[in-house]
Amino acid sequence: MIEIVGTSPDGVDAAIQGGLARAAQTMRALDWFEVQSIRGHLVDGAVAHFQVTMKVGFRLEDS
Repeated sequence: MIEIVGTSPDGVDAAIQGGLARAAQTMRALDWFEVQSIRGHLVDGAVAHFQVTMKVGFRLEDS
């Protein structure tokens, strides 16, 4: 299991999708994810960026 943070100015779903897509570039056999926390960044009182911390599980491969 690994922990990653996905970010996006376009919403929580985009942050999740982006984080998982990035993890899939360097990890194999990703199997599940669990959102641990959702945070945001404000600029002038408006939401500017979403940050989603996730645990991501993967399957070990036989050698």
